[in-house]
Amino acid sequence: SLGDSPTIKKEFADTLRKLILATPKSSSALFFNQLFGGRNSKAVIGDLLAVLLNNSMATYKISGPQVGVEKEILLQVKNLIGYKENYGGTFPTGGSMSNFMSLIIARDKKNLDIRNTGVNQKLIMYASDNAHYSIAKNASFSGIGRDNVRYIKSNSFGCLDVKLLEEAINIDLKKGYTPFYINATAGTTVLGAFDPIDAIADVCEKYDSIWFHVDGAYCGGAMFSAKYKHLLKGVDRSDSFSYNAHKMLGTPLTCSIILVKDKKYLSGSFSNDAEYLYQTDGDEFNLGKTSFQCGRRNDALKFWTLWKSLGTNGLEKIVDQQFILADVARDYVRNNSDYQLYSFDDSISICFNYKGIDPDVLCTALYEEKETVVGFGNFREDTFIRLVTING
Repeated sequence: SLGDSPTIKKEFADTLRKLILATPKSSSALFFNQLFGGRNSKAVIGDLLAVLLNNSMATYKISGPQVGVEKEILLQVKNLIGYKENYGGTFPTGGSMSNFMSLIIARDKKNLDIRNTGVNQKLIMYASDNAHYSIAKNASFSGIGRDNVRYIKSNSFGCLDVKLLEEAINIDLKKGYTPFYINATAGTTVLGAFDPIDAIADVCEKYDSIWFHVDGAYCGGAMFSAKYKHLLKGVDRSDSFSYNAHKMLGTPLTCSIILVKDKKYLSGSFSNDAEYLYQTDGDEFNLGKTSFQCGRRNDALKFWTLWKSLGTNGLEKIVDQQFILADVARDYVRNNSDYQLYSFDDSISICFNYKGIDPDVLCTALYEEKETVVGFGNFREDTFIRLVTING
């Protein structure tokens, strides 16, 4: 509890120690609960430097060469996914915000007047029934409305069914509604499944002016791997792409990136003049013109120190190691009669049950007995333990 009087030095230190010891350790080798874990030392250096320097990334005047750090990462990611020279990007606060920004851009592209008059037409958005839970929230925040989200049923592997997607679009068109946004997932939250990006891009091209966003928050890091980048085939045909370096690549929370194929849409939705803030020439270096926030911490530096120290080849090894660990775990489950497997190859989520024990009961017991931190999830009628090998 907090009080009116200062806390003496020894009591202050003792309280901090108790707080630290009682807190779950996400960098522990026994942490498999969520889609982050582990901790790369070179990335930690960058995060500590960002705290000590305490720059905001809004303008060149207050961040200096740190602007170059952020822009270099965006450039290299652009090259990896195959966007052209007219790209743009920024570092949002997380995967949910990345999805939200892509939705706002898509809304404004469909009708720029919405920025001033508000939404006054029936705009319809589409996502897999396994898409991230932020989809519903963002529909509410953006004025689109939760009822105007079409959740497309996935196939038996947890991937969006493209045939059902096209059927849903045609139904909405016949009703006089306006389809404007499709969200595909590269690594669904539970099964770690990849939606068929290339096939979805075909649909977007067929029905002109539907914005296509690829949410790679979980497994977009597969772009670094020569062996696994095929899972993102077609991402160069998307209008926007996002991923979280604090997941597959082991940077400290948070480190999220969104890129758009055409930078004019990013600035069109998020640029706003402020004379008290933007006092240097060249909006290309005033990063607040393309971000949701004004005052924004330097999330790029920790990723830059990691990438700089290991090189792109080193990041590839981090990604490949997680798939190797997943294969080891999956093979163990498959070859042990006490276990039942629910997930599939090419996923770093291993979903299983053990001896028919309720996964909720088992996960709680493991946590309370301080054995490991692991969560559970569900797909259709099945509930199971979900172990993720993000923690390399």
